Amino acid sequence: MTVRYSTILVAVDGSNESKRAFRKAVVLAKDHEAKLLLVHVIETRTTAARGHYSEIVFPEVENLAITMLNEYKELAEKEGVKDVKEILEYGSPKVKIAKDVAKEHNVDLIVTGATGLNAVAHFLLGSVSEHITRHAACDVLVVRTETENK
Repeated sequence: MTVRYSTILVAVDGSNESKRAFRKAVVLAKDHEAKLLLVHVIETRTTAARGHYSEIVFPEVENLAITMLNEYKELAEKEGVKDVKEILEYGSPKVKIAKDVAKEHNVDLIVTGATGLNAVAHFLLGSVSEHITRHAACDVLVVRTETENK
């Protein structure tokens, strides 16, 4: 039996962990000739705590996210992925990625980086990748290594 993925979602946030996940998602999207969804979720609790959705802070965060997604899309297309879509959401990354976006776009594989949190932050906030693994209705790949064996 051969497994083929048709829609791959990769969660990106600019961290080193998400960059590794992105690189693996690109390889998988090419190998499977799949659509690649680049997803970034602006955590509204954090943004609200910093600026209560102020007219200064929120657009700046949004513009940075859009720029990041555009850069990832350009890289994926340069690597040969033919169908790349950028998705910017607002809310809890845990919920948005695992449930809302994956369901809305019929995702059959979510690729995410392993947590970059330290032990205290992990205890208080929980890991996005851990939550996605527990609650997604599709396959989940948690990336810990680079695409090449070193």
